[in-house]
Amino acid sequence: MSSYPPDGPPQTTLRQRLADLRGPAVPPRPLDARALAALAANPGCGRRALLDGAGVDKTALAAALGSPAAFGQSQFAIVRGNSFEARVKGDGGVELLRLTHARLGGGAEPPGPDSRVPDLTAAGPEGRAARTALALREATAAGTWTLLDHPMLALEVAGTPAYLEPDAVVVHPDGRWTVVEIKSFPMIDGAADAAKVGAAARQAAVYVLALEQTAGKLAGAEVGHQVLLVCPKDFSNLPAAALVDVRRERAVTRRQLERLTRVEELAEGLPQGLCFDPARPAAELTEAVSAVTASYAPECLAACELAFHCRERAREAGEPAALGRSVRGELGGLTTVEAALAAAAGARADAGAHAGSGPGTDPTAAALREAARLRAEALASAAARPPYQAPETPECPC
Repeated sequence: MSSYPPDGPPQTTLRQRLADLRGPAVPPRPLDARALAALAANPGCGRRALLDGAGVDKTALAAALGSPAAFGQSQFAIVRGNSFEARVKGDGGVELLRLTHARLGGGAEPPGPDSRVPDLTAAGPEGRAARTALALREATAAGTWTLLDHPMLALEVAGTPAYLEPDAVVVHPDGRWTVVEIKSFPMIDGAADAAKVGAAARQAAVYVLALEQTAGKLAGAEVGHQVLLVCPKDFSNLPAAALVDVRRERAVTRRQLERLTRVEELAEGLPQGLCFDPARPAAELTEAVSAVTASYAPECLAACELAFHCRERAREAGEPAALGRSVRGELGGLTTVEAALAAAAGARADAGAHAGSGPGTDPTAAALREAARLRAEALASAAARPPYQAPETPECPC
């Protein structure tokens, strides 16, 4: 006799459902700060949210789909970055604390001999996270400048802790905590590449969220919404610092993490038996990935392992977003490239008619027809001009 209730067997728990999506024998891939920052860079992509929430190894999945993506820095960049970070943190972090005081010191006394750099060594990420939390409490209570070198922070993501390791966290004498991001790209004349600064801000916002979870359990602690970005000054190896406000990035990341906690809503409409195990045949994986809605944009190429696969599918479907988010926004109601080309070709069918004439004309289609007309006129004018002939070069008298 069945022991199930009258309405049938109990529903599969969310954890089991995510394990089934990942593959019963595949361990979950832990999220790091870069992955969480990439989520904030494309918050509308349900595919990435589901795969990251389920702990799917997207690198292995992309390789199994036949669209591997090579990520990571070159060995030269890694060596340069490590060398610069060691220089910034040398001598007990004196230079890094000086830069922090210069930018965020306020009325506090400058760092002195009593500044501390506690030892955060412990066994495993859980032990290191606990040791970091203890060091933060002790530094806040001591009221002295304290530098935490590569602390381990825990951030709850979809019900499980994700362990994150920022470059440094500085504790101010007044109890404020500041995240420090050390990057090897240059800061020329006080400004750095905007795209790289944006990526650093999204990554630092993840650390700020993790610090806020720890600060919420400790009276007198406050996490600053400005992070300290330290880069090489101009073309030297000397450090320069700038403040980056991450309130917007923090809000976006928080919303995306809340979406991950509701990953069951993303998995609810998927067919039973769907699995992203990289060991499965490529055709089966392609069908499984296609069942989850994606939001591809060219920026994904620098942040997501599945970007090449999604780009190919977006091009096959004629999605304007494959040309860029700005193009997609300009096209308005024209949801495919074919529709945009057809709208532009309308000028040839209506030869002699003024583009955009008539009531109810779609302004986007009218603009495309006008652009096609101007392009045709320019090409005709160029074709009517005689070919360019270079002037004769006089013979050298010598």
